Amino acid sequence: MTIKKAVIPTAGLGTRFLPVTKSMPKEMLPIIDKPVIHYVVEEAINSGIDDIIFVTGRSKRSIEDYFDDSPELEMHLKSKGKTEMLKMVQDISSLVDIHYIRQKEPRGLGDAILTAEKHISGDPFAVLLGDDIIVNSTPCTKQLIEVFKKYGRSTIAVEEVPKEKVSNYGIIKGRELDEHLYLLEDIVEKPTPEKAPSNTGAIGRYVFTPEIFDCIKQTACGVGGEIQLTDGIRLLNESQKIYAYKFTGKRYDTGDKLEYVKAIVDFALENEEMRDEMLEHLRTLNPCN
Repeated sequence: MTIKKAVIPTAGLGTRFLPVTKSMPKEMLPIIDKPVIHYVVEEAINSGIDDIIFVTGRSKRSIEDYFDDSPELEMHLKSKGKTEMLKMVQDISSLVDIHYIRQKEPRGLGDAILTAEKHISGDPFAVLLGDDIIVNSTPCTKQLIEVFKKYGRSTIAVEEVPKEKVSNYGIIKGRELDEHLYLLEDIVEKPTPEKAPSNTGAIGRYVFTPEIFDCIKQTACGVGGEIQLTDGIRLLNESQKIYAYKFTGKRYDTGDKLEYVKAIVDFALENEEMRDEMLEHLRTLNPCN
């Protein structure tokens, strides 16, 4: 069973990054010279996805513009003989088939995914949240797809999170099958540390069987008055096995200010043109090293 379609919800308001997200989608915040969403799309492509559905909102037009052709810019670069820059710009608009669906109002992640049901057309599909960058030689989504190929059931990516942050995640209870894999027993949306079943949280990568849509439709408004994906997963788990996979890789939650800054620093240190000067700058901040 192959996964060729992915849903990328980007309709959130990005309130953690106000005031800049008043006019700029959080997914378009730059990591040096590429926006966060570019890395997410690259992960999908490198996982074998060739059909992407963006779920957008009113303030997300710049995402569409970014992945569209740019005739004026391309003409300018061509006239100046800047062939490498021209190729880079043209490659962005030809990465993959992209479609856009608008979520009329931000009613939660579950509702956002539900808007893509018609386009998914009964196929299994991946979901990648637009503000998580995950770095690994084997993309996180591809890791989930490999589990799905083996078991044929929905699979969610998880990682251990600090106890003080469990209230930011959907926290799982699972039966450990091996070092990385759990059979899901329950998942609770944003519990208090005292009520959390573990400190293993679902992060922004999923592979679902199409039955998830019917489960989302049956859920009422949950935490925050929104249609929560977590509630749909709990309902699906009553009729199908669901697996939780502890992925390998480094995750950056770029919707968090500190994590966003860490991502910029780490990516700068990986950039050959910037590494030496960046290291020198960091040493001046801490002259003991």
